[in-house]
Amino acid sequence: MNDNLKQTLKLLPSLPGCYIYYDKNDEIIYVGKAKILKRRVLSYFNRKHDSVKVNVLVSQIVRLEYIITNTEVEALILENHLIKKHKPKYNILLKDDKKYPYFLITDEDFPRISIVRKKNMNPEKGRYYGPYTDIRAMHATLDFLKKIFPLKQCKTPKFKDRPCLYYHIGKCLAPCQNLVTPDEYKNIVKQAELFLSGKQSELMEQILEQMQKYSDSLQFEKAAKLRDSYNDLKKTLEKQKVVYENTKLNEDVISMLYDGGIYAIVILMIREGRLIDKKDFIYEVEDEDRTEFFAAFFKDYYNNLQLEFPDKIVSNELEAIGEKALYEEWLEIISKKKIKISYGKSAQGKELQMLADKNAEVVLSNAQIAKMSKIKDDFNEIGSYLAEKLKLKNFPYRMECYDISHIQGTNTVASMVVFINGVKKASEYRKFKVKSTEGKPDDFLSMKEVLTRRLNHLGEKKWEKPDLIIIDGGKGQLSSVMQIIEELGVKGIDVVSLAKRNEEVFLPKQSKPVILPRNSSALFLFQRIRDEAHRFAITFHRSLRSKSMTEK
Repeated sequence: MNDNLKQTLKLLPSLPGCYIYYDKNDEIIYVGKAKILKRRVLSYFNRKHDSVKVNVLVSQIVRLEYIITNTEVEALILENHLIKKHKPKYNILLKDDKKYPYFLITDEDFPRISIVRKKNMNPEKGRYYGPYTDIRAMHATLDFLKKIFPLKQCKTPKFKDRPCLYYHIGKCLAPCQNLVTPDEYKNIVKQAELFLSGKQSELMEQILEQMQKYSDSLQFEKAAKLRDSYNDLKKTLEKQKVVYENTKLNEDVISMLYDGGIYAIVILMIREGRLIDKKDFIYEVEDEDRTEFFAAFFKDYYNNLQLEFPDKIVSNELEAIGEKALYEEWLEIISKKKIKISYGKSAQGKELQMLADKNAEVVLSNAQIAKMSKIKDDFNEIGSYLAEKLKLKNFPYRMECYDISHIQGTNTVASMVVFINGVKKASEYRKFKVKSTEGKPDDFLSMKEVLTRRLNHLGEKKWEKPDLIIIDGGKGQLSSVMQIIEELGVKGIDVVSLAKRNEEVFLPKQSKPVILPRNSSALFLFQRIRDEAHRFAITFHRSLRSKSMTEK
C-alpha cells in the first residue's frame, strides 16, 4: 500500500457516499456505496477475505476517491450511475440487457406500436414497456394488440387518396385518410397503454363505457367492434392463471437458483390477482457472491423497468441483503410510488415463492441441458483442455465416477456412472451392493471393494477400460483410491478428485489443486458427472432401504 493511499484512508469521513478504486493504470476497477464510508472502505484493507476475487481486487488498488452524499439512498443512486458509466472490472456487470426487447408506443400525432431493442431506446420517440425476455411471446402479443387496438401500422401512408389493406382487414383505423377522429384514436392508444401496464380491470371498464356511448348515439358498427374487442380480451384474461381472488394483488415474485456456474432468475408478474407474465434470466458467471449478485440484478432490473411497478416485491433473496428500508426508499424514488419489500414469510408469501421457485427450477434445468448439448458439440476442445490442464496421459473419452451411499453403515451401496464424449451413457451405469462394510461404515473399504469388483471386469464386454476416473472428495480420498489402484496393479487410467467445497481438482502426488474457471464448460462437466453419481447412488440406496422396511 502506497503512502498516498494510506493518507486517504486516514482521512475517510464517517458519512454516506460512494467510494471509487483505481489501479496502477489509473483506471476505475470498482465502485461501491456505503452508509459510513470510513467503516466500509477500511473493511477491505483490515482483514483477509474469503473471496479470491476481493483479495485480488484489494491487491490492485493504488488510489481511491470518494463522493459524499446526503443520504445512503443518494449513494445507491450514484453508485448505479457510476457503474453504468465506467463499467468497472470488479463490479458485477450483468449480461448486456440490450438484447431484451421493449414495446414502444411512438410519440406521433397518431402513434404506432412496435418492438425495439434497448440500444434504440430514446425517450423522445415515445413510451416504452418492458423489458421482456420471450421475443416469440412478444410478437404473439403484438399481433393480438394490432387486432384489439387497430392503431396505425405504417410510418408513412402507402396511398394519398385511399386507405391501405390494413384498414380493410380491420387492423388500422386509417387516420391518414381522416377516417377516425383524433379523440377516438387517443382513447384507443390509452387502452393499449392500460393493457401493457397490466391494468386489465380499468381497461375492460373503459371499453364497456365506450361501447355504451356508441350504442346510445346509435353508432352500432363501432359498438359492435368494441364488443368483439371486449370478448377477445375476456378470453385472454380467462387464460391467465388466477393466483388469488384478491383483485388488488399487484406483486412481483422473484426466485433465484444457482447450480454449476449458472444463475437462473425468474420474476412472476401478478397484477390484479392474475399471473400476467413470467420473465426469466440466465447468467453464466464466475466466482460471484450470491447476495452481491442478486443485489446487482435487482438494481439493474428495476432501474431499466419501463412497466407499471408493482405494489410489493416478494423474494427470500432480499433478506440476505438486509437493507429493506434503503431499497424501499430507492424504489419509491425511481417509481414515484410506495413499494413494499417482503421476504415471503407469510402463508401467501411462501405459496407465491414456491410457485416462483418451481418456475426457476425448470429454467435452470433447461439452461443446463442447453449447456450439456454445447459440451457435446465442443467436447474435442473441452477434452483437450482437460488433458492439458490436468496433465492426463489419456484423452478423457470415457469418464467414470463413483459414489458411496449408506446410513450409519446399513444398506451400503455404490454407483458407477459413465460419460462418453461428455455425454452420459446410462446403459453403462452400474450399481453395487457393498458387502464388506455392512453395519460398520468405512468409505475407504467400501470404495476398495467397489473398485476391485469393477476393475476385475476390465477387458470384458460392456466393461470398457475408463480413460479417467473422477473421485468425489479432496486430497485424502484421492490418495486412498490411488493406493487401491496400485494394489490392484492397474495401469493406464488417469485419476483425479473434485473437492466440493471450493470445486478444486486434485491430481495424484500433487499438493496444490488445479482450479478450473468457475464458468468453464470443463468444470460444469465435472460437476454434472459427480452430481449424477451421487443421484444414482442415493436413488439405489433409497430403493433398498424401502424394500428392507417393507420386508420387516
